[in-house]
Amino acid sequence: MVKPVFIKAQASSLIASATDFAVTVFLVEVIHLLAIVAAAIGTITGGVVNFLLGRNWVFKAGSSPIPKQAFRYLLVWIGSFFLNIVGMAFMINLIHANYIFSKILISLLVGFFYNYLLQGKYVFK
Repeated sequence: MVKPVFIKAQASSLIASATDFAVTVFLVEVIHLLAIVAAAIGTITGGVVNFLLGRNWVFKAGSSPIPKQAFRYLLVWIGSFFLNIVGMAFMINLIHANYIFSKILISLLVGFFYNYLLQGKYVFK
């Protein structure tokens, strides 16, 4: 049986990813930033959304000290940021994949196999 916290974490990830994705596409298509720069800004924005949802809704860790959680989240987020940007660069520059497809694929992989595990076991424990 799937735990409710896992479902909430995936919903939070979906909301954060949608924010990330929307910011990235807006910055590429409307502002005409390079896809890698736009992806970096989108990832930062999504990270802030995910932290707030994880702390207050998913893991219900709102009573824990914010600085400690924020520091731990930052450490995990830096790894996530690195994995997302390297993954995007690999997909776009070496495989020549579409940036939207690349963003979706990399975000899903990093979200399932990195973010969820470390947020539950380390950041919001």
